[in-house]
Amino acid sequence: MRMERLGRGGTPAQVLASLAERARNLGVPPPAAVTGDWFGSAALIAPSLATGAVDPSDAFACPDIPEARTPGGPVVGGGWIGYLAYPDGSASGPSPEHSGRPAAAGGWTDTVLRLDADGCWWYETLGAAPCPSDLAAAVVEPRVRERFWHIDWSPPHRETHRRGVEQCLDAIRAGEVYQACVCTRFTGTWTGDPLAFFTAAVARTAPARAAYLQGPWGAVASLSPELFVSRHGDALRSSPIKGTLPLSADPALLRASVKDVAENIMIVDLVRNDLGRVAETGSVTVEELLAVRPAPGVWHLVSTVAARSRPGVTTADLLDAAFPPASVTGCPKIRARDLLRQWEPHSRGVYCGTVGMSSPLAGTELNVAIRTVEFGAGTCVLGVGGGITIDSDPDAEWQECLDKAASILALSTPRERVRADRTAAGCH
Repeated sequence: MRMERLGRGGTPAQVLASLAERARNLGVPPPAAVTGDWFGSAALIAPSLATGAVDPSDAFACPDIPEARTPGGPVVGGGWIGYLAYPDGSASGPSPEHSGRPAAAGGWTDTVLRLDADGCWWYETLGAAPCPSDLAAAVVEPRVRERFWHIDWSPPHRETHRRGVEQCLDAIRAGEVYQACVCTRFTGTWTGDPLAFFTAAVARTAPARAAYLQGPWGAVASLSPELFVSRHGDALRSSPIKGTLPLSADPALLRASVKDVAENIMIVDLVRNDLGRVAETGSVTVEELLAVRPAPGVWHLVSTVAARSRPGVTTADLLDAAFPPASVTGCPKIRARDLLRQWEPHSRGVYCGTVGMSSPLAGTELNVAIRTVEFGAGTCVLGVGGGITIDSDPDAEWQECLDKAASILALSTPRERVRADRTAAGCH
């Protein structure tokens, strides 16, 4: 294990872009990153990550050793970075956009660059090699060459989504479920560099649980605000999000909304049950209930459930108990998942799965892969959805989907921003 203090440098977006340029020059795989609020830090970047398909049961497998800390925060050193896709298909079969994409993919890195909460960059490695001078320069004095990207989005089919919501309401009235998360998706065609899209997105929207990785199978740019689960030693934590309003609305309306409050509390109970399957008896607690938090483009209701795991519980055991995330399934969970296969015409892919990192030093942190763009061969998808309760209105649920996607759809390419800036200045 080796650590070096690199000092202040570029922003996570700048450093990630600089490392991508370095990887291209060296002919090695591109970097991967988690940014926002991960392991007590503002960013963790693997300078180069070779990713490949893994068996879903092996995703995030990593030996756990006691957590180590320094004045700069928790030591991460390295670990496995990857994704685990949502496990359920749809009645119509797999989507063409997900063809060839593995159910789980990722890779191991012995080295990370960590931006601590005080704005200092650190070089950390599970080995003993010192930080290469060109790597340090890419962090402290990032040289960013603006790279082009462009996405042409097509909206979801509104009547198909309405039909799914109405079928869900019928199932609630019949007593089959109390709540379910009915999803739809935007589809797009893209050109350019997916990593440039991600760096632009995190620079402009600063999501709390963002993550990026790519490989021969494509790329995943997750702009999630939601923690699925963290595991540090025997401490487990999950912060489900249910309840949404656009940022232009009065956030107090969320706590006053019978529908949004009920939606959140039902999912909190489901998370308590999921964690309880691997927790010490009596250790499951609700640390925070119905907090109003901002996220890119919206306000959310966020609660936090904590627990202490039983001795011998592994990350695989935790995923068996809690995956897929409660907030994107429904209550009761198994029946909701069965019905969602019938109500949604497309498989979800990585959307509603999880992206994150597992470190032998720092533990495991995983997001809920919402606000997540999946890039394939010239096409991309952006899933959106919302929890349906007995008080749901199909038109309001459609608008919630649009609100959640708005901050991503509003992103423009660097070339388009330059054109817009020139127009605003009166240049032609």
